[in-house]
Amino acid sequence: MELRQLHTFRTVAQVMNFSRAATKLNYAQSTVSTQIHALEEELGVSLFDRLGKKVGLTDAGKHLLGYSEQMLDLADEARMAVSDWDTVIGVLRISAPETLCAYRLPRILRQFRMKFPEVQLVFMTDLEIELQRPIHEGAVDIAFFFEEPFQDPHLVVEALVPEPLLIVTYPAHPLAQKKKVTFQDLYYTTLIQTEGVCSYRRMFEQEAKAKGVRLIASMEFHSVEAIKQCVMARLGVAVLPEIAVQAEIAQGRLVILDLDGPPLEIATQIVYHKNKSISPAMRAFIDITRRGITTNSLSILQL
Repeated sequence: MELRQLHTFRTVAQVMNFSRAATKLNYAQSTVSTQIHALEEELGVSLFDRLGKKVGLTDAGKHLLGYSEQMLDLADEARMAVSDWDTVIGVLRISAPETLCAYRLPRILRQFRMKFPEVQLVFMTDLEIELQRPIHEGAVDIAFFFEEPFQDPHLVVEALVPEPLLIVTYPAHPLAQKKKVTFQDLYYTTLIQTEGVCSYRRMFEQEAKAKGVRLIASMEFHSVEAIKQCVMARLGVAVLPEIAVQAEIAQGRLVILDLDGPPLEIATQIVYHKNKSISPAMRAFIDITRRGITTNSLSILQL
């Protein structure tokens, strides 16, 4: 079993496509297929289900992925052990939801790139429901979560900053004239929501259910930007993080509805595996993130 085969296997598992993996690795597609076939021959199992143009990991492939991450990480550690450990170089694999990539991380990334230009940053922006799996399997070094604070015995979880949630609409909406808005009011209006896997949508709907109201989204989008644009186009009401709507509220393009009930709040959290060896690059990124993420999101929007 060769490290280059494991590296190729991991890349295919990440992109779930042989041709895209070949492009990413700068290989011919036949080279990728040959390496995967040789690895399957050596192990005596199929690692991928090949269903036409679609590729999926078999159970054996899923098991191997975790081990391959450990072996490749150990190989990286060995290389660094015989080089200058104080040099901040290498590759950092980071996962984060779209909202944080758009509104919290750009300033952090700028600071990090200015200080450590030799570190390559590779980002994954999966759906939030999928974010825990890559960090558990070692597919990413650092994960950001945008949800209620949580604990996991296998992970280091650090809440960085609270994230208030706001009910917003366009200024001429009938509910914008009310001093207090109830969940019953929201039941009778057009709700534009994030997808069902979104943590803060689930929180919002649970609060409504506790009040005896079952809210149903009239429209769903994965993109926060798409939701904002629809609300500003006078299509309805949305629940969005404060950091995502501060600029539009300041410009008068959106207004906040005062919901009758406790304020809704989640948190930005940085997460990594307890057994992960922390490289200088990883430590530097964590330190810059701790110092750089603040509640003043307007400074981020002024990049």
